[in-house]
Amino acid sequence: MGGNFNRHCSLEREKQVKHLCAEALAGGAVRMERRRGICVPRICDTQYGMYKRVVLKLSGEALAGERGFGLDATKIAEITSELAEVNSLGVQLGIVVGGGNFFRGVAEQAKEMDRVSADNMGMLSTLINAIALQDALEKRGVECRVMTAVFMNQIAEPYIRRRAVRHLEKGRVVVFAAGTGNPFFSTDTAASLRAMEIKADVLLKGTKVDGIYNADPVKVKDAVKYDEITYMQILQQGLKVMDLTAVSMCKDNSLPMIVFNMNQPGNIRRVVMGEKVGSKVTA
Repeated sequence: MGGNFNRHCSLEREKQVKHLCAEALAGGAVRMERRRGICVPRICDTQYGMYKRVVLKLSGEALAGERGFGLDATKIAEITSELAEVNSLGVQLGIVVGGGNFFRGVAEQAKEMDRVSADNMGMLSTLINAIALQDALEKRGVECRVMTAVFMNQIAEPYIRRRAVRHLEKGRVVVFAAGTGNPFFSTDTAASLRAMEIKADVLLKGTKVDGIYNADPVKVKDAVKYDEITYMQILQQGLKVMDLTAVSMCKDNSLPMIVFNMNQPGNIRRVVMGEKVGSKVTA
C-alpha cells in the first residue's frame, strides 16, 4: 500500500517523508496517510524523549511580529510552519492564543471601561487570532479545529473537553479561543486550565526571552537564568512568568511548564523533542 502512495506523491513530498523518517529514532514506526488529497508521513508512536500531548501558550503579540499590532502574515507563516512540523511528528498539539495584539482588557486602552466589558472584548480578540492560525495551518495540510469557550456556533466549535481530546487523538491541532470564557481570568490561566483538562504532558510558554531570569534580562545585564525552577520559587521571588492564578493552578496540579524563546526558529520542535531549551518549571 505504501508503494501505491509513493507513486502519487510529488518529489518534494517524498523528500519531506525521507527527512522525517531519517530523524525518527530506531523503532519509531512511520506510515503514510492521506490529508487533503496528498500523502504525508505519520509517525505512529512518538519518539523516546518526546512529549505525547502538549499545550502551547501563544501571546497575541507573537502573531503581530515587529508591527506590534494586528497580524503579520510572515510571522504567522513562520510559526505555523513549525507547528505543522511538530504535528507531523505525531505530537498531539493544543494551542491557547492570547489577544493582546488587538485588545487587552487590563491595558491602558481599557482604563475607562468596565472590566467585564473590556475582558469580553479581549476574548473576542483571541478568536480572531485563532481563526488566523487555523487558516494558516490548513493551508499547510494540517487539520485544525478552533474551540471557543464563548459559544459562536457559526464561527467555531464550542469547547467540550471530551470532543477536544478526540480531535487530538485523531491528529488534529486544536486552538482554544476566548480564554476561560469568564472575565477576570487571563489567557495564561486558560492555558493552565486547558492543559490540565486534556491531561497534557507539559505546558509550553513561548516568550521573547530564552527562559526565566531573576530579573528582566533586557534591563539588567547580569540577570541570572534559571535552567530549572519550582513554582514555589516563582511565587516567593515574585517572578513575572505568568499571572499568580495560573502559577498556583500549575503548582497545585503538578503540571510541568517550559518557558522558551519563540523568536528562535526551530525552538518549538526542539522543546517538544525533549531537548534542553529554555527554563523548566516543576512543582
